Amino acid sequence: MALPRWFPLARNEARILLTSKGPWALAALLVLWAYRPSYIAWDGLGPDMTVGFVQTTATIVLPLGTLLLSYRSIVGERRSGSLKFVLGLPLTRTDVLVGKVLGRSVGIAVPVTVSASVLGLIGLVRFGLFSPLRFLAVLLATHLYVLVLVSVATAVSAVTTSTVRATGVVFGVFFLLLTVFWKLIASRVYTTVSGRAANPYDAPADGLLFALLRVSPDRSYRVLTNWILGVGNSGAGYDAVITKLQTPTSINVFAVEAAFESAPVPVYLHELTGFVVLVVWLVVPLGVARYFFERGDLV
Repeated sequence: MALPRWFPLARNEARILLTSKGPWALAALLVLWAYRPSYIAWDGLGPDMTVGFVQTTATIVLPLGTLLLSYRSIVGERRSGSLKFVLGLPLTRTDVLVGKVLGRSVGIAVPVTVSASVLGLIGLVRFGLFSPLRFLAVLLATHLYVLVLVSVATAVSAVTTSTVRATGVVFGVFFLLLTVFWKLIASRVYTTVSGRAANPYDAPADGLLFALLRVSPDRSYRVLTNWILGVGNSGAGYDAVITKLQTPTSINVFAVEAAFESAPVPVYLHELTGFVVLVVWLVVPLGVARYFFERGDLV
């Protein structure tokens, strides 16, 4: 069976990352960042708190690191002139996009798997046996999130000739607006549209608010992994959701169960929509990039 034409390019992209220091430094940082045992998490999950550590790896550090390792994937070669050589190979521009995305995703997913394994080993020794199925499911969801991040960064890289513009879009728009500040932005959009305050301490039972919140791939990832962990339907971190739903503490978190206590939950707020949103973020930017990359003269 013949290998796909993009496979050598993907293999080379993965090799470049796996033999460089950046992804492995990211893996070490993820372990230090994500290991956060707490009494509340233990009370809510028991030994499966270790699985929650894997979710925490995807907060701020992983998206930032993945975007840094991906946003120059095509525009960097365009600026150096090496993209002409790549396009001179028997590859379509679609092959180039696919090879770049899959290769870089593997080059980042391997160190992420290593960091998750280290966290799993530490958790096993300190807190006991956790659910291997939950651990694997959250890890696979994390790999999907990495694939989305690489897809977005590569798509931006493919449709611009300027590293400055690529930096602005990837970090100024996608990372800051859609990752760091999206909860605040979505709340203000909801308040403007509906005329109702989006108060996380006493959130209104309105599907529009929660649908807006999970437009962000970051929050959709946590909706999906919180479902796997069984802590609740929310785009917040697992420990915050446990605090919101299982303790009397008032906390700044939007959770579907708390808002819709006496009202039916719209079907589009099921946790599986987190997976759907991630797939949309994977496919749409690449589709747009393919359209312009195939038809433009961005070499």
